[in-house]
Amino acid sequence: MNGPTVKPTLRADARRNRARVLAAAQEAFADEGPAVPLDEIARRAGVGAGTVYRHFPSKESLFEAVVMDRIDRLAEQAAERLDAADPGAAFFGYFEAVVQQALLNKALCDALGAPMSTPEEPKTQFRVQFGRLLRRAQAVGAVRPDVEPEDLPALLSSYLALQRHSNTLARVLIDGLRPQR
Repeated sequence: MNGPTVKPTLRADARRNRARVLAAAQEAFADEGPAVPLDEIARRAGVGAGTVYRHFPSKESLFEAVVMDRIDRLAEQAAERLDAADPGAAFFGYFEAVVQQALLNKALCDALGAPMSTPEEPKTQFRVQFGRLLRRAQAVGAVRPDVEPEDLPALLSSYLALQRHSNTLARVLIDGLRPQR
């Protein structure tokens, strides 16, 4: 019988271990880069190497999970801003927060701009929530109406490239998102 694959639910202790490994990996990758050994990540997480390998069969899969976890958190941060009293400030503040995090993490930067390979990816929720922030800001006239949610990844990538070159050029992009007065 061939049906959809159901991902088993992790026990509470396994979920905690996975979360500890992700947190330790994020810190280790930030401190030492992608060459950090998995044994070092296990040590930082306070688990055995076998635990790391049970959850993440390779360093690449762990690195990808760290990036996707970060994107998941960005989606949550966007959702938290949806009730802000000033939708324009919420949108532009979030845009800047995403940029600041992406400037510190090239893999995150690349992942945010890359096409999605599956609709279940955390990037889907990130883009949905970011799009909702955009629409709220547009509804109050804080962002020009011709910008589409689908434009946001390209705008982020462009802003990041400009930010690395010149703060002035990056501000021009942001100013271009505002409606003409």
